[in-house]
Amino acid sequence: MQYSVKLDGFEGPLDLLLHLIQTYEVDIYDIPVAIITEQYLQYIHTMKELKLDVASEYLVMAATLLAIKSKMLLPKHEDDFLDQQMELDVEEDPRDELVRRLIEYRKYKFAADELKEREAARSLVYTREPLDLSQFEKEETAQQVTNVTLYDMLQAMQKVFQEKVTRSPRQTTIERQEIPIETRMDQIKQSLLSVGGKRRFTDLFDKSSKEHVVVTFLAILELMKVKSINCEQQDHFSEIYITMIEE
Repeated sequence: MQYSVKLDGFEGPLDLLLHLIQTYEVDIYDIPVAIITEQYLQYIHTMKELKLDVASEYLVMAATLLAIKSKMLLPKHEDDFLDQQMELDVEEDPRDELVRRLIEYRKYKFAADELKEREAARSLVYTREPLDLSQFEKEETAQQVTNVTLYDMLQAMQKVFQEKVTRSPRQTTIERQEIPIETRMDQIKQSLLSVGGKRRFTDLFDKSSKEHVVVTFLAILELMKVKSINCEQQDHFSEIYITMIEE
């Protein structure tokens, strides 16, 4: 058998007709009914020869094509009187209804092909089921802070200098007392532990001397470096909080 025709290869008689129109490269608006009907009947005959089940809709289309072919073969009567010709309605082309059906079917066929291509492309994308992130929502709400940079801390230091050093009363006697950074680090840790592990940045500067302010600031930076404390800030330019990190 040299026939490769399969009924499953076509989705219906209109699909078979479109295949024939494309194969023979004919104008869908000017279908040569005689040629298309002949080829269509050959397909039907081949299907039967191969003992394939031919749906009734294929046979209905075959009868439709034969009817159109018969109408187009009928001789056209010309009227001798011009006035009678003007009164006669223009006869519709027997192929018009079939052409409309084919054009409409072709639109849906093109749309179906495009959807299949999108489906094929979408099948290459792998997704996962949505996760329940409600347990993380509370944690995120509780820790809505921005990363505190050195520039944020320097800005806070400007405020400390203005409130502590600049406004401190002048003393006639200046006593210089140097505090080791390690000692101040231990003092800051003890101060945090005494209030539950969290204090405002400005509260750690409990003395107004410039030396104390500088040493405290350096001690805070060193504690951050060794990851003993963490700095939190709700919004930019807002109060900075120092939090003890549990060992």
